[in-house]
Amino acid sequence: MNQLTIRGFDDELATYIQELARREGISLNRAVMRLIRRGAGLDQAGTDVVGSSLDHLMGTWSTEDADRIDRALEHFSRIDEAMWK
Repeated sequence: MNQLTIRGFDDELATYIQELARREGISLNRAVMRLIRRGAGLDQAGTDVVGSSLDHLMGTWSTEDADRIDRALEHFSRIDEAMWK
């Protein structure tokens, strides 16, 4: 494995890397590698992903929360036949 030292991270980038590592539960090194591969166009995995801005919510709903959301969205699954004539 090759090793490279990178200097000159500004505070904004350093903070982003730290937040990515914390959010994903990965090391700082792995977070940097992920960003470098993505920036270089080498990361083909997850190219159909819209974004990760809601990832922190995954797995946080209780069964009751999920049932309440399902009930609230139920009317969106109904088809208005008159609209398709």
